[in-house]
Amino acid sequence: MEKSKLSQLKKTATNVRIGIIESVHSAKSGHPGGSLSIADILTYLYFEEMHIDPADPKAPGRDRLVLSKGHAAPALYSVLAERGYLPKSDLLTLRKIDSYLQGHPDMKHTPGVDMTTGSLGLGISAACGMALSAKIGNEPYRTYAILGDGESEEGQVWEALMFASHYHLDNLCVILDWNGLQIDGPVEQVMNNTPYAEKFASFGYEVVSVDAHDFEQLEKAFAKARQTKGRPTAIIAKSVKGKGVSFMENQVGWHGAAPNDEQYEQAMAELTAALKA
Repeated sequence: MEKSKLSQLKKTATNVRIGIIESVHSAKSGHPGGSLSIADILTYLYFEEMHIDPADPKAPGRDRLVLSKGHAAPALYSVLAERGYLPKSDLLTLRKIDSYLQGHPDMKHTPGVDMTTGSLGLGISAACGMALSAKIGNEPYRTYAILGDGESEEGQVWEALMFASHYHLDNLCVILDWNGLQIDGPVEQVMNNTPYAEKFASFGYEVVSVDAHDFEQLEKAFAKARQTKGRPTAIIAKSVKGKGVSFMENQVGWHGAAPNDEQYEQAMAELTAALKA
């Protein structure tokens, strides 16, 4: 990857993180930890990987993104704003009365949202339906689904994964955000569902393991997914919950809590410094 592209992606991802912190602080509620952990993944998808057009968010041939871990909506809204789907100023309306930026994604009211999600485990099933529809209709679009590691404790997730393998949905790419923490604590203590790579492989998936915050690894992984034929791809993305804000990193308490004014100032100072660097 060229240094200029890498630098721009890092800058964009930092801006996405700034949008996450601003929106959650304004709402005084939300899920910053798991939003920050997928900021780099979403940045790569929306700025490099996906065939999309912000001027035509419902274009039939567009690639689809399903945020199955719908509580990470602040990350999705922030990247959509950065990409031009909605005004950045609207991020400050997150979770407010009459705002179209609800606590979980809503496809009926938010430009660029391809599926309403929030009930964990359901998003991946919808993504499978989108991918199968493309196959039946001989459509070229691809479908990407982002799963949480805590979410993957849901049995429905594995039913959906089995479905995708059975129907050879090579136009489906599943990204597992493996940050190791869920609302009640470490995933391995709450309900250990590792090893992920081996499980996905046993379900018939092409599996690629990456550092979720390394754009060069993400580039290679998504290229591999596009090249894979006859079966779906799973990208196991090892991430840091709260990535980019020092006091949030790897802290389970930031799964669903908003920073106070002092914490907001610290987070913004760190992200602004990263942006300058």
